[in-house]
Amino acid sequence: MNSEKKRVHIVPPYLLNPTNPISVNLIGAGGTGSQMLTALARINHSLNTLGHAGLHVRVFDDDVVQPANLARQLFTDNEVGLNKGVALINRINRFFGTNWKAVPERFTTEKNTIANITVCCVDTIGARIEIEEILHAKPKNAQRDENIYLLDFGNSRESGQMVLSTVGEIKQPQSERFATIGILPSLVADYREILAEGGEQDDRPSCSLAEALNKQDLFINSVLANMGSSFLWQMFRTGIIENRGFFLNLGSFCSKQIRI
Repeated sequence: MNSEKKRVHIVPPYLLNPTNPISVNLIGAGGTGSQMLTALARINHSLNTLGHAGLHVRVFDDDVVQPANLARQLFTDNEVGLNKGVALINRINRFFGTNWKAVPERFTTEKNTIANITVCCVDTIGARIEIEEILHAKPKNAQRDENIYLLDFGNSRESGQMVLSTVGEIKQPQSERFATIGILPSLVADYREILAEGGEQDDRPSCSLAEALNKQDLFINSVLANMGSSFLWQMFRTGIIENRGFFLNLGSFCSKQIRI
């Protein structure tokens, strides 16, 4: 019976063997976003080496680098006062030879918000809900200009999660071995009540690094970004997934996958 089969999701062939770079929108260039951008650059370089067209990334963030961001986020003293996305993109383009873009503004409906993969690294539940609404409001077009996946990162002081969801349904091939699932629900859709009870993260700027570290552990963002980028890398390399994310507790050094 179909219910006895392992539940999996098959990645669209277009993402595995594209003729043009896969478009990626990275929303938020702070603690997790700054780490994730470097990981995306490493993924892009590795995919290119394997003959894949790679990624083209745009970073959306309207915030500037503050002294309290140093150490926990990937910025230097010389970048204080610069827009976060601009500072990061300039560095990545010089280091990796890419031509990625920074949009020093909030992610809104007025911008060209279509990308095959959206990586959400924002601080509040309200922002997550708004981003999902924007993605799902866009009409479906050809695959090159279509919203396909959303990777949603979020964290508190010592814990966090990454959840992959589909923007609409992705057609799945028939399989005698697996039960293929075309719709992956979002974090907000599955855990809205839990998120609401937990409240939103305090996104007010910290006055110092010491104050910032009281809000979030020094390494929670980098651990989340590395685990999430490993998840994305496996999607490109294997083309099939049986998990759609994970929960992480850095205080107890535990992680738990989220099965499809």
